[in-house]
Amino acid sequence: MKKTPIALLVLAALQANAHEDNSHDIEKVTVSGRQVSLVGEAISASQGVVGQEEIQLRPILRTGEILEFIPGMVVTQHSGTGKANQYFLRGFNLDHGTDFATFVDGMPVNMRTHGHGQGYTDLNFVIPEAVQSLNYKKGVYYADVGDFSGAGSATLTTINQASTPLMSATVGEDNFLRLVGLGDVTINDTNRVVLAGERNTYDGPWSDIDEDLDKTNVLAKWVNKQEKGEFSLTFMGYDNSWNSADQIPERAVESGLIDELGSLDTTVGGQSDRYSLSANWRGDNVVANAYVMSYSMNLWSNFTYFLDDPENGDQFEQVDDRTVYGGEASYWQDHTLFGQPSTTTIGTQVRIDDIDEVGLYRTQARQRLGVIRRDEVTESSVGVYVNNQTYWTQNLRTVLGLRYDYFDFDVQDLAGVNANGVDLSPNSGTASGDITSLKASAVYTLTPEWELYGSAGQGLHSNDARGTTIHVDPSSGDAVDGVDPLVRSTGVEAGLRGFIDETLNASLSVWQLSLDSELLFVGDAGNTEASRASKRKGAEVALYYQLDHNWSIDLEYAYTDAEFTDAAPEGDHIPGAIKNVVQAGVSTHFDNGLFGSLRARHFGERPLVEDNSITSDASTVFNLRAGYKMNNWVLQLDVLNLTDSDAHDIDYYYASRLSTDAQGTETDDIHYHVIEPRTLRATVMYRF
Repeated sequence: MKKTPIALLVLAALQANAHEDNSHDIEKVTVSGRQVSLVGEAISASQGVVGQEEIQLRPILRTGEILEFIPGMVVTQHSGTGKANQYFLRGFNLDHGTDFATFVDGMPVNMRTHGHGQGYTDLNFVIPEAVQSLNYKKGVYYADVGDFSGAGSATLTTINQASTPLMSATVGEDNFLRLVGLGDVTINDTNRVVLAGERNTYDGPWSDIDEDLDKTNVLAKWVNKQEKGEFSLTFMGYDNSWNSADQIPERAVESGLIDELGSLDTTVGGQSDRYSLSANWRGDNVVANAYVMSYSMNLWSNFTYFLDDPENGDQFEQVDDRTVYGGEASYWQDHTLFGQPSTTTIGTQVRIDDIDEVGLYRTQARQRLGVIRRDEVTESSVGVYVNNQTYWTQNLRTVLGLRYDYFDFDVQDLAGVNANGVDLSPNSGTASGDITSLKASAVYTLTPEWELYGSAGQGLHSNDARGTTIHVDPSSGDAVDGVDPLVRSTGVEAGLRGFIDETLNASLSVWQLSLDSELLFVGDAGNTEASRASKRKGAEVALYYQLDHNWSIDLEYAYTDAEFTDAAPEGDHIPGAIKNVVQAGVSTHFDNGLFGSLRARHFGERPLVEDNSITSDASTVFNLRAGYKMNNWVLQLDVLNLTDSDAHDIDYYYASRLSTDAQGTETDDIHYHVIEPRTLRATVMYRF
């Protein structure tokens, strides 16, 4: 059957501009989430939409865990609550966001050339209650996504209307307190203002520090509906400070020096803020947005303790202070191609990171002892793309995309001679790079309930600008070679999707992805570095079943085989690459007001070194939510880490030295961060 113009519009919006809700039809899909079929709309089995109701039902420990709605995604933490989470997907240890692009209301979240790591993705500025939908797309087959697109992308869209204004208070163990307010003001038939706020404090379960989390979030959105479209102007503000219980060496716990909730440096932590103003326009055939955001971060860490400096310790401070400007616009048009219905979308995206300082300092108890590296960076990019979708028969459609990206890097050294006596002025310089990416998908509709997909595409990630102009190593003063500005990724995928009787939503995919250069986290530097070429292949299955009006269950399984593709004596295993991920849950809600959700997340062991001689243990955690709705009130209890597991959130293997170790020695060891112990949190909510 041929598609109507409205159907074509919906499809073009989902496939060429999926991090924008381009029409009223898209709003319907995103609100309903997995209760609506994507058969006839998606271009792969690896994309999906999660609605607000699903988001509100699931218990989460930290804000970033909202991304665990993406099948196969694992979200953990190796430091304080205020730091960006650790992400795992499709055999990637994504560190804090490398190779996975994240957007909020069209604004990119990934930070290029960041003080802590390339692609740093901190979602702490998001208020979960204000999220309307989560739209995810795994793989490199989507023309509207450029940088950090190897594993895929996700877009969070905030609400344009508070259908049920609310106020809530959550209290929990270890002095957890969270207050949330959400509502809107209707000015007239065409103007509305949405307001949301969050206040969160927390001491954490740690034995020798108070985490002293102090987080504030605000959101204010003006929505103006016009005859031919909708305009919104959004302000978001975020301020946070915290102390960290960082990863700890296994031998320190086994010797009794500390316990699993202890620390070796009790003065690490961080502070960060983010303020943004964004404008969005949705019209009949045009979507456009523009944004400006101010961002800063100071992060104190100590991963090697007394290895490099036996007297003062190895604590260091990472600094990031920037303003980001950008925007994008796309236009799509329905037409015919060789007499067949077709839709073509063209778009452009611009981003400028004006970084006043990205720096690294030696510190002791957060006091600076000397500068290791300090730079001013301007990084600019322009991307243009064209995407065409054509219906060749009643059952067959194709999607073809072409994308071009250009990056410009300007690095100016601010340190001069650093604490190691190395003159860093040669590291100033400019660089640029460009890359063209092809995307293609073919979709065959077997029946109104089942669809087959085949996709292939190219993606990219940018490298840290400082790596593109570097000539002198800041530690040794030795000459070093720069890295390529842009790195190619190439992927293929085949999949199947089904939606049966509005009860079963199922998808299956097999895929492969190759990278010209891996981005790996380096424990003793607290940063990411360009590494070897790699290849990943895997399979994923996702099942969502509505048993009846009250009960639903879901099961997600992801398998990945990951390896370096070049020959090296150290081995071909990729550290941190998870082979098996399982997520499952059961949810219920009754007409009498009772509701609940039980979730399980398992990720298997993974190599910690290239020869696979050292591996992590598997980790399984259960979370429970139970509640009761009566009139306007909601009473809710969350039990996080229900079984009180002492498994690990994260494991690394590298060398460090404890204060009790002999001087001049170093010990290779597993360094880990334990899952937070079982904790109870109770919420009282009033919906107006």
